[in-house]
Amino acid sequence: MHLLQPHLHTRRAFLQRAGQLTLAGTALPTALNLAALGEAAAATATDYKALVCVFLYGGNDYANTVVTFDPASYARYAAVRGGTGEAGGGIALARAELERTLLKPQQALAEGRQYALHPAMTGLADLFNAGQAAVQLNVGPLVVPLTRAQFNSADRKTYPLPPKLFSHNDQQSIWQSSSPEGSTVGWGGHLGDLALRSNAKSLFTCMSVTGNAVFLSGESALQYQVSTGGAVRVRAATDNAVYGSRAVRSLLSDMISEPSAHPLENEYVRVMQRSREAEVHVAAALAGSQSGARPLLTEFPTNNPLAEQLKMVARLIQGRDVLGAKRQVFMVSLGGFDLHDNLIAQQPVLMGRVSEAMAAFYRATVELGVAQNVTAFTASDFGRTLTSNGDGSDHGWGGHHLVVGGAVKGGAFYGTPPPVSVGNTNAPQDQWHVGQGRLLPSTSVDQYAATLARWFGVGPQELGGILPNLRQFGAVAGRTDYPQDLGFMV
Repeated sequence: MHLLQPHLHTRRAFLQRAGQLTLAGTALPTALNLAALGEAAAATATDYKALVCVFLYGGNDYANTVVTFDPASYARYAAVRGGTGEAGGGIALARAELERTLLKPQQALAEGRQYALHPAMTGLADLFNAGQAAVQLNVGPLVVPLTRAQFNSADRKTYPLPPKLFSHNDQQSIWQSSSPEGSTVGWGGHLGDLALRSNAKSLFTCMSVTGNAVFLSGESALQYQVSTGGAVRVRAATDNAVYGSRAVRSLLSDMISEPSAHPLENEYVRVMQRSREAEVHVAAALAGSQSGARPLLTEFPTNNPLAEQLKMVARLIQGRDVLGAKRQVFMVSLGGFDLHDNLIAQQPVLMGRVSEAMAAFYRATVELGVAQNVTAFTASDFGRTLTSNGDGSDHGWGGHHLVVGGAVKGGAFYGTPPPVSVGNTNAPQDQWHVGQGRLLPSTSVDQYAATLARWFGVGPQELGGILPNLRQFGAVAGRTDYPQDLGFMV
């Protein structure tokens, strides 16, 4: 029996409860909108599980992240990318530098294909080779499975494309919600909708350490935002003075705490009270005051904004009992990946931060005894072109991503290794490319998300309500070459 029961996806009880607070939820600022739902009625999950989305904003360059290494493929990669940066201004990485991050899968890839991670990603390479991380090859948004001929077809009714390909904002939204910019519900939020009853304090089901993002917005579940320093304080209720005045502070405190005869004002006060209570709960969880937990000992790298966010996620997971959480979805992010220029100079810093932060986070889950219960995964707007624009790469489509955790079937590649080509001919090696080395995804985001959702506890009958395009994939659509479960989770 699945931990998230099938009847939950109807959400009638959730929507009925949420409907009573709709006006308050849409009228209030984000900071005051965090506690707009009451607590969940009862728990259905008996264990703990968390998913952590690590979003790389800007569109990460796939070809210099998971780098083709076998001699034949590497030679084509270096030629397309104009040689190595040291050799003459190209954007290929030197093969000798890749030896320290060579990935050694438990089962060799066909045709002698080999990959290495970016030389700055030693931490994640070590996790892969130890079996705690996996690589999903060539994943990106798809509405239906596509060949290159179908992509080039004028029949968009039979072969629809994801809307607004190559657009940053829209592809970020499509990755997070299956819809372009303007979407209001993400698939992480949908998981939160299903998980609300598993948590004694439903507000802490979907938690962001990176600000507002559609990924964590559900139909009933709201994203609770924290900073790397903890809960966002309601300053009018906690500061000694506001604008330097104790009188102003006292007046504002009265305004946000005194009941009112006006329905909207009274609801505003109720929401503010919930926000203040939530702040207390988060502070207690982080302090370990109710659980007696010792301080988190895992060292996280300094001067690394992603590591600071993931450290906060680890501390929130440590305080899960105080937060009343059995199922949680988190989001963190790092920006700066839109490298049309200075790819060779800037990507090492970014990839080093990703690797160091995710490796430290995995070590923290081991320390907390929840490595089997927490899975982190990367996502990004899109991959980029294999071809160089001179000093960087341009917007693409499919890309390679990493999944990390004790429940990951690690030390393995999943999906189809794409041939190294630019897609400018009708030759077989060009069939997974749509020009300039942009990858036509051989795995959809819906498949990727469904694999994570199944591990989280979502039943097969519930997946269609979370991922609208999933019905086009898997045996139900007669596409066993596009399975709904990609197999990288236990």
